[in-house]
Amino acid sequence: MVKRVYFLAHGGQVQGVGFRYFTRGRAAEHKLTGWVRNTDNNKVEGEAQGSDDALAKFLKEVDKGPRGSKVVKFDREDRDVIEGEEGFEIRH
Repeated sequence: MVKRVYFLAHGGQVQGVGFRYFTRGRAAEHKLTGWVRNTDNNKVEGEAQGSDDALAKFLKEVDKGPRGSKVVKFDREDRDVIEGEEGFEIRH
């Protein structure tokens, strides 16, 4: 079953440590679609779409973050699936 999840990583250190590139890499590894971006208030947010199993693995890895990052809080919520979406992009 395909699902879509919004995620928000904040607290600690999530910008300036390659977090968006790490997230895009994990998404490609798990064959997920969606996007990720930095927010104006030092958070990283995004949406990922794919199978339940792939999303569970991806979210666990993103909650941990890349080396040099520190995620204090990681929120997530279900969103509506977007039909025909391709790829996973870094938004600015």
